[in-house]
Amino acid sequence: MYRIITVSDIIRIPPSYFTMDLGTAVQQIVQEKYERKVDVEQGVVLKVFNVRDISGGKVIPGDGAAYYDVKYDALVFIPEVYEVLDGEISEILEFGAFVTIGPFDGLVHLSQITNDFLSYDRKTSTLTSKMTKKVLKKGDSVRAKVVTVSLKPTLPETKIALTMKGEGLGKLEWLAEVGDEKKQKKGKDEKKEEAKPAKSKKKEHKEEKK
Repeated sequence: MYRIITVSDIIRIPPSYFTMDLGTAVQQIVQEKYERKVDVEQGVVLKVFNVRDISGGKVIPGDGAAYYDVKYDALVFIPEVYEVLDGEISEILEFGAFVTIGPFDGLVHLSQITNDFLSYDRKTSTLTSKMTKKVLKKGDSVRAKVVTVSLKPTLPETKIALTMKGEGLGKLEWLAEVGDEKKQKKGKDEKKEEAKPAKSKKKEHKEEKK
């Protein structure tokens, strides 16, 4: 889930930044320090913006740097358990598929892709279902649900488990096909319902003649 949070912080400005505009220096340091970094409570910081309320400028003896109290906004992303997200297949392996969701890559284990048996083709890096012959490959758009989240200090260390099994989940192309099939079935059922009254009227007409 994407959120915007407001952060109050103390920023260290080294002497090499003293010739810069204070607002520009603080903005640059905050961005370098926090963007693309993972906070285990808030998620990964995608963008820092609207740096404001800069005050202080305290100097600690022996340090040489100045410390300022600042406030800024940050766009963060944190996947939540049971959240349904759209993503893209980034890699297919024998044991499952990795899906890019926001800045993270989550794993859909082989057993969580579909109820059908899947076979892995090492040459083409694809997974093919035995019964329906549906293919899953790198670059496919999918809809998955978050099962577990284990946030770590870095993006590569973070572990996210996903599932594509369940109604409304799976490869978007597959979902579109299911939707078309439901529409066709609904249309056939409606035609049958429309035909029923006509048959009953015909029967009543015959009984009147007798």
